[in-house]
Amino acid sequence: MKNFFARLFTGTIYVAFICCGIMVNAYTFFALFSIVILLCLWEFYGLVNAQKRTRINPWYNCFGGFVLFLSTFLYASGVFDYFIFFIYLFYLVILYVSELYEKQQDPITHMAYIFLGQCYIALPVSVLNLIAFSGIVDGTPVYNPLLITSLFIFIWANDTGAYLIGILIGKHKLFERISPKKSWEGFFGGLLFTLAASLVFACFDKEIPWYHWTGLSLGVVIFGTWGDLIESLIKRTLEVKDSGQALPGHGGFLDRFDSLLLAVYAMLFYVQLFFV
Repeated sequence: MKNFFARLFTGTIYVAFICCGIMVNAYTFFALFSIVILLCLWEFYGLVNAQKRTRINPWYNCFGGFVLFLSTFLYASGVFDYFIFFIYLFYLVILYVSELYEKQQDPITHMAYIFLGQCYIALPVSVLNLIAFSGIVDGTPVYNPLLITSLFIFIWANDTGAYLIGILIGKHKLFERISPKKSWEGFFGGLLFTLAASLVFACFDKEIPWYHWTGLSLGVVIFGTWGDLIESLIKRTLEVKDSGQALPGHGGFLDRFDSLLLAVYAMLFYVQLFFV
């Protein structure tokens, strides 16, 4: 019961923080996900360093991830053209050259873990900008929080439905080798909860047809579930139960954003295919 109240309290603060950051304006969106990308990268590189397989400089590589997010924000919002990404390329060049002087025992493993953090965390969080500024008015990108908000609502609905139905009737394992507690019953429970959430969005936003809301929710469920499983695979490889202890009752930051890290691609593909 104590853990339940801890989860409830932390979850409430988390949801309020995310929703306010997204819905107020583009600058709070930028501030929110700048924090998210830095915290998730710091947590990931900390997990890797704790295994003593290699030694990664978290300060420099967290900054690199932030640079990618900043560059994508400025590009997606129409402030700069694609030349802004040269800053991130400069980070990569320094990363390659510095490896000559690092004297790592296994330079390839060292670089592989660094790039895993950039591709697994920094890239998908940066992609959020392309969805947030997917609307165009008079040839200028405009910030629209609706799709980003729906992405998180769908993820939360999926997690809630999967948890509740899985606890009640879950028997058939979804992916026992990676995540023994997940079940097919939980998967379809999450799917039903998310489809219900998509119909709510369809009722309040008539500009996007209901079938597109349904399509978006289906993509988020499938890719979000894969995202959850991928994080479980990483944790099993690094031999940890949770990615961290920063969020009481919920584990670490990666434990909260694992579904997002793959679901964002599903929404981006759908938006680019049908909305742009």
